[in-house]
Amino acid sequence: MPIPAYISRFLDSENIAYQACRHSPAYTAQGIAQAQHLSGKQIAKVVMVQVDNSKMIMAVVPANYRVDLDKLGQLLNAGSIRLATEEEFKDMFAECELGAMPPLGNLYHLDVWVDESLRSNTGITFNAGTHADVIQMSFADFERLVQPRTGSFGVLLH
Repeated sequence: MPIPAYISRFLDSENIAYQACRHSPAYTAQGIAQAQHLSGKQIAKVVMVQVDNSKMIMAVVPANYRVDLDKLGQLLNAGSIRLATEEEFKDMFAECELGAMPPLGNLYHLDVWVDESLRSNTGITFNAGTHADVIQMSFADFERLVQPRTGSFGVLLH
């Protein structure tokens, strides 16, 4: 399954310079890092989060991090916050394989929160809708395109 056409059309229409790369199928962000020969801090993973039982957001952290829900909840001033179940978001990402959605929240009418640790990279690499494709672009272009909110809510995995 190639990158969904609407993703490449969106990037092209916004004049974003990007590179699409294919690798052997990988189902975790750390697996993608290995397949792409990159460190975990260079791969962005999307974690779907349910806020106040009514709003879904994309929390984006490096592959070698996890989302600290308490920290993110404080940033969001949320009454309640939890990881979303696959059942809750499986139909939100047209033509994407489950768990391989890109952090392009504006394509899906979702707010995007990015852990500030990703800002130290000049580039960002993320799933491109499949478990065998990634998109690489400059972090500056990603910020300009997505306009994510940023904060410190990621915790390095051991």
